[in-house]
Amino acid sequence: MRILVALGGNALLRRGEAMTAENQRKNVRIAAQALAPLGREHQLVISHGNGPQVGLLALQGAAYQPVEVYPLDVLGAQTEGMIGYMIEQELGNLLPFEQPFATLLSMVEVDPDDPAFQNPTKPIGPLYTEQEARRLEEEKGWTMAPDGDRMRRVVPSPLPKRIFEIRPIKWLLEHGCIVICAGGGGIPTYYKPGRKLFGCEAVVDKDRASALLARELEADLFIMATDADAIYLDWGKPAQRAIRRVHPDELATFGFAAGSMGPKVEAAVEFASRTGRTAAVGALADLERIARGEAGTWVTVEAQGLETY
Repeated sequence: MRILVALGGNALLRRGEAMTAENQRKNVRIAAQALAPLGREHQLVISHGNGPQVGLLALQGAAYQPVEVYPLDVLGAQTEGMIGYMIEQELGNLLPFEQPFATLLSMVEVDPDDPAFQNPTKPIGPLYTEQEARRLEEEKGWTMAPDGDRMRRVVPSPLPKRIFEIRPIKWLLEHGCIVICAGGGGIPTYYKPGRKLFGCEAVVDKDRASALLARELEADLFIMATDADAIYLDWGKPAQRAIRRVHPDELATFGFAAGSMGPKVEAAVEFASRTGRTAAVGALADLERIARGEAGTWVTVEAQGLETY
């Protein structure tokens, strides 16, 4: 099978964890252990989040006063290389020596008129106290929003229209490579008059970009690995239920939090309904069982309504 696995932010840096290279490598090593069985048996594509990393780079850049801070598209490209390097190395230590890897910088086209540019919602970077957040708003002109009991920077998150590197990704897969691409939702770009391509100040949602990538690659299975073992109905309530299998039309009738499971549900519904193939959501540690349909939530047109565990 051709499988695309989208690694959630917690697979790289856990909430509240110090954003050090050591912590990131430790978490990537854990992710690699879950990915390795799929890499041995299937064509594997890996995408990943970059919210904490791109936010940290922006903060570091803003501390260097003599020059203008690097824009988010450039910082996104930096994180793709950094995270891809770690995934290649840790996964390569577990797979046969001859297994080839490739990390591709992936540009994603967005619409410059997307309403998201007027309504920043995508959280990036570390958590702050309210006092720290207000100081950064004043000093740097950032937009801050609540994230649990703390505050976090938010930036525009336009919808992805197209991923430019589809042809080289397909070529690499056909030649046996494990491909890491569309990291952090891809590098956001748009066209100006004259068909000139430019980067923009945004971070594309990783799950939405991964759904587009899975669709254009004609993936047989699209898995979003997160810190939840399944999609839950009535999450946090006494009557909460984990969904085992569900038809995309049925899943689309429920409401999920925009800041957590919402984008994953939307991405799963879009992929399954438009391709007729399966999207899945579940825990990173369960990847191999998710691929076999034994864990997580499967969103598939073959489901008869909704089935819970």
